[in-house]
Amino acid sequence: MSHIRITKQFSFETGHALYGYDGKCKNVHGHSYRLEVTVIGIPINDNTNVKFGMVIDFGDLKKIVKEEIVNVFDHATVFNKNTPHVELARELEIRGHNVLLVDYQPTSEMMVIDFASKIKKRLPRNIKLFSLKLQETATSFAEWYAKDNE
Repeated sequence: MSHIRITKQFSFETGHALYGYDGKCKNVHGHSYRLEVTVIGIPINDNTNVKFGMVIDFGDLKKIVKEEIVNVFDHATVFNKNTPHVELARELEIRGHNVLLVDYQPTSEMMVIDFASKIKKRLPRNIKLFSLKLQETATSFAEWYAKDNE
């Protein structure tokens, strides 16, 4: 049977700052991110299975990505926990803001690597993460492909 890729799109709002950067993005700012998650697998060919003909139920993929990424990053501000931004993060948390401290510079490139790791851990054994596309602006995005990371 043929391998088929399916893609689900997500969107979320996230703020961040790039510590040590030499441009405007050193300041706290935000983006309306769009995330495309593509998985690959063989459609279920057991006609007694309620998911007959599906690689994975879009609802199951949505649940994974919502729990691991969207619900965590949406309306949060992300800082590298290994920078002086930790002080700003603490102040924001005291004031009731949703802050995420990560162990990487929160660029689109590093975020998409983090997202791939989290999603891969939750997929069923027979489904593989094929690619991710994280769009930061209308004209800027980072992509992760499994074949580039084998």
